Amino acid sequence: MSDNQKILNLFLDQRTVPSYSSEIEHERLVAIADLIHENFFAPTAKIEGPYNLHLRLLDARLLFDIRDGDDNPLHEFRLPLTSFRSIIRDYFIVCESYFEAMRASSPSRIETIDMGRRGVHNEASEMLQERLKGDVDVDFATARRLFTLICVLHIRA
Repeated sequence: MSDNQKILNLFLDQRTVPSYSSEIEHERLVAIADLIHENFFAPTAKIEGPYNLHLRLLDARLLFDIRDGDDNPLHEFRLPLTSFRSIIRDYFIVCESYFEAMRASSPSRIETIDMGRRGVHNEASEMLQERLKGDVDVDFATARRLFTLICVLHIRA
């Protein structure tokens, strides 16, 4: 993996970012920090990295605004999110159950719910990797973190 094929900084459009619960804010911060620490991001457009990535929801699409290290625009594309509606809804349901369980359930119940949460997250990450092909190649860990951020952008206060 080349140092040129990575995201240096990631920004969520503040106009579309609602206020979050402490659990969601923590997930958002961890996803961004983990993504910045280690990622593989290789746009199929012939543009030099590393990149600053700005993400924004536009209607039912996610805008990937790829910029250079000085934040000059390089390339952008839109990813339709219609096919993600069902899995995002499932992920929200299982996350809500997980956060509730963290407050009042036994460790074995929490572990069971967390296994389900990870399963849905993994399925969504594989789907995201597939849908991004043709625009950008990402590894599985990067797709997982990007899916978390897609979900964060879908939360409405």
